[in-house]
Amino acid sequence: MLLVTGITGHTGEYFLQELINNKYEGSIRCIVRKTSDTTLLDNSGLNIEKVVGDLDNQEFIKRIIDGVDTIVHIYNIHHSPMLVHTANNNNVKRAILVHTTGIYSQFKRASEGYKIIEKKISELTKSSTCPTNITIIRPSMIYGDLCDKNMSKFIKMVDKIRILPVINGGNSLIQPINARDLAKALYTVLMTPEKTAGKAYDLSGEKPISMIDVFKLISNQLNKKTIFISVPLKYGVFMAKILKSITFGNINYIEKVQRMGEDRTYSHLNATKDFGYKPMNFNVGIQKEVLEYKQKFKSNK
Repeated sequence: MLLVTGITGHTGEYFLQELINNKYEGSIRCIVRKTSDTTLLDNSGLNIEKVVGDLDNQEFIKRIIDGVDTIVHIYNIHHSPMLVHTANNNNVKRAILVHTTGIYSQFKRASEGYKIIEKKISELTKSSTCPTNITIIRPSMIYGDLCDKNMSKFIKMVDKIRILPVINGGNSLIQPINARDLAKALYTVLMTPEKTAGKAYDLSGEKPISMIDVFKLISNQLNKKTIFISVPLKYGVFMAKILKSITFGNINYIEKVQRMGEDRTYSHLNATKDFGYKPMNFNVGIQKEVLEYKQKFKSNK
């Protein structure tokens, strides 16, 4: 049996679509919330068992892992150690864990927690007498539609703001991955254990692109005349600190602003070599998302 977490989320729904498109024949157990929209699950035509529960509950994890031989964990990196611990103790053969390239950030708060999690997983694997075979997938910034928490925000900013400040001229590089490509990669990894088991893969977009070019692409596709103003990183951080202070810590964008000033590019060569990973061009992906935004905006006028 295949256990999937996060299947009703942004990436999870694209992964479910891959299972549907490829007519996955095995039994699938999916963890959902009471409030989750399970329409796609219910109409998938697949052999799916829905289980309502909380991954913060250790007893629940023990119960839902019973009879499972493979896990695809999409929901939240912070639950990975407990899932692996329980999998090791319950003869689960394999686990595919979706983590993040945020582990490489130069800013300690952004990366340290992720490093601790992966170190813990390594320790659990080494100490187990019958360890689960782990594959770690580290996607870069995920985008793809208005449900993402990355490009959708940039699109709204460019649409609403005529004069847009950008950190350090927007010269930092990013390499966003489309959720469709991530989902395809997850399915391929699932179906090729002989090539991918026991390995870790960084998954990124086709090639790096500067932040300013991202904003200009979005602006052009929205038919906007946006003026971009360069803001030194230190001033951006200063303003983020003021915002945090006046909101009594409720709004804390300090590290997000800091990360806007660092390059976030990652090679996906190993994934291409091992299982033929070939991500779409960013221009194609962002055009689809901007079109979705425009259609939604017009429909609400």
